[in-house]
Amino acid sequence: MEEVGSDGASPLAPLAKWRNDFSRAFQYYLDRSTPHPVERWVGTLVAMAIYVLRVYYLQGFYIVSYGLGIYILNLLIGFLSPKIDPELEALDGASLPTKESDEFRPFIRRLPEFKFWYAITKAFVVAFVMTFFSVFDVPVFWPILLCYWIVLFVLTMKRQIMHMIKYKYVPFDFRKQRYSGKKSAASSSGSSRD
Repeated sequence: MEEVGSDGASPLAPLAKWRNDFSRAFQYYLDRSTPHPVERWVGTLVAMAIYVLRVYYLQGFYIVSYGLGIYILNLLIGFLSPKIDPELEALDGASLPTKESDEFRPFIRRLPEFKFWYAITKAFVVAFVMTFFSVFDVPVFWPILLCYWIVLFVLTMKRQIMHMIKYKYVPFDFRKQRYSGKKSAASSSGSSRD
């Protein structure tokens, strides 16, 4: 009796090779997109617009949209939350710096911007693909879902904002970070040579 795949070639080998090649190419372009946040978010906005237009045109898939909204809200909370929760640190005796004399500790997100963008983009693509299958078009009265999502959003954001106020952190820093220590040292050493 002859063994299956005894010649060393499996019928799945070309599929596995194609999957590996696709995965590498996808990761290459994903890595190249990392330093371009504006272009990445514009692409996500385009994907979002295509999804919204499809749902509007089909007049359905509201339950998919509701699930997408809940998922995005969950991602937003992770994006706005610090990696180390100040409530848990306060129990240990450590806390965020509140005075000038305290040690500087930068705000580190629980969900970094790139992972936040990638998860949202992937969610819109998956939701868009789901609109091609009628099994996901569950008939619901969409105004109720919209009202419930708005209430959920307001309550969740209120809790998150109160957390930010209580522990005095802001998850955004719009100032450009500059380090001037090395320049001043280099300029003073350069002037001493003259």
